[in-house]
Formats: sequence, structure tokens, C-alpha cells
Amino acid sequence: MNGFADFLWLFFILWVFITVVSPQLRYSALRRARANIIRALEAMFNSKVITLIHRQERISLFGIPIYKFIDIEDSEDVLRAIRTTPPNKGIVLIMHTPGGLMLAASQIALALKRHPGRKIVIVPHYAMSGGTLIALAADEIIMDPDAVLGPVDPQLGTQMGSLPAPSIVKVVREKGVDKVDDDTLILADIAEKALNQTKDLVRKLLKGKLPEDKVELVIERLVMGKYTHDWPITAEELKELGLNVKTEVPPLIYNLMALYPQEAARRPAVEYLPTAPYGAEELIKK
Repeated sequence: MNGFADFLWLFFILWVFITVVSPQLRYSALRRARANIIRALEAMFNSKVITLIHRQERISLFGIPIYKFIDIEDSEDVLRAIRTTPPNKGIVLIMHTPGGLMLAASQIALALKRHPGRKIVIVPHYAMSGGTLIALAADEIIMDPDAVLGPVDPQLGTQMGSLPAPSIVKVVREKGVDKVDDDTLILADIAEKALNQTKDLVRKLLKGKLPEDKVELVIERLVMGKYTHDWPITAEELKELGLNVKTEVPPLIYNLMALYPQEAARRPAVEYLPTAPYGAEELIKK
């Protein structure tokens, strides 16, 4: 009987270690590794390094999906980091995000724009919507050659889901105000206000960095509904708009991104060997 009780205790201790202690140890090791790379990047750029990295993850124990995006907590943390950066020091913001709340993204973008030091945004994979808005506040955007930004056209929540503000305004303009119902007219009024607010915000973020005609071109392409909201905008297109975009991402950035793994159940089915491919002769020799 005692032997069975000892077995149960041993099983319980192992279960606690596997489900509680071991994940915490792995997470602590990840945080230390991230901190080491961030210190190295700060030395490389002689700037404060901030990360804004969102993954779609699950809580390991219960498998509850968590969809991460730019929210108010993010803006509080990033604003605190910007505020504590000396005026004579630059800021490097590393972003990987699908976007998020307009309020939070706007706060971060305006705070970044206001900082007197040099601002660099690095995008190793993608920074859509609100992430793009923040990138516009930087003096320099560094992107992987295959990384993308996205349109910043406002999206309005409706019973049909999120609808792009430019499309709502376009419908009323083409049909005529006498051919749509009051609800649609109210929605169009809100959409027009959202568009004007976003245009004014983009002008503030680009002021002093681009000529007025280029600023209006950015607004036309990114705000006014030329593309769908999820359309990927490449580094080449951004350069054509006059933005200061470079494609030489430091290798340390990729090392850092590898330390933000998705939980295994959410990972894509992608596998490869992290070495140069072998030729047939090399395989025969092995």
C-alpha cells in the first residue's frame, strides 16, 4: 500500500514538474537569451531597443487560443520605454504584428515621432495596419527583402463585420444619399471622419520627412482604399513612395525572432535542415 502511495506522490511530482516547473524554466531561459541579443543590438545601434512582437499562441496547459495584437497594454509599455530613453539616444523598434487598436497604435506612433533621437523600425516579416502606422513615424525602416507592411485604411465594426471606411463612403457617393437608408448614412459619416482623422495622423507622422506631394501619394495609396486591408506592400513599393526603406536586416534580428516560438500545436507544418543542401556526391560520401 505504501509503495502505491509513494508511486502516486512520485507521479504527482513529475506531473507538476512537466506541466508547471519545466515550462517556466524554458521560458526563463528564453527571456535570458532574448535579453542577451537585445543588449548586443543596443551596442550595435547605440540605441534603445524595444520589441513589439505578436504571435498567435496557445496556453500550453489548456490549449486556449490567444490572438495577439497591438492593444492598450502594449502602448503603455512602449510609451514607458520611449519616455525613459535619453533624448540623445536613438530608438530601434523591432515589430512583428498583424496590427491592432487604432488608439494604441496612434499613441505609439506619435510618441515615437516626438522622440528627438533617431528612430529606426525593423520589420523581419510583417507589420500590418497599426504596425505600418507606427513604421511611418520612424526616420528609417529596415525590412527583410520579403517582409511587408500594409494599408492603414480605417476599418469600422458593423453587424456584417469590419468594413473599410473608403468603401462605405464610396457606396454612398455612387448611389446617392437619397438611395441609402439612415443607418448607412450614419455609417458613412463616421467613415468619412475616420478617413480624415487617419489622413491628418499620417501627415503628422511624415511631416519633415517627405515633400507634400509625396505625403499625399502615401495617403492615396495607404489610406484611401487603393488596396484591400490585408494587401502586402513590399519594400520596393514603399521606396517608390519616397519612404526611407532599407533591406539589410542584421542577422541578430533573425536570431531574436527564433526566440519567440509559437506553441507546437499552432506551428505551420514547415521543416528544413539549417545547413547548406547536400549534393548527391556528398551524401554518398556520408
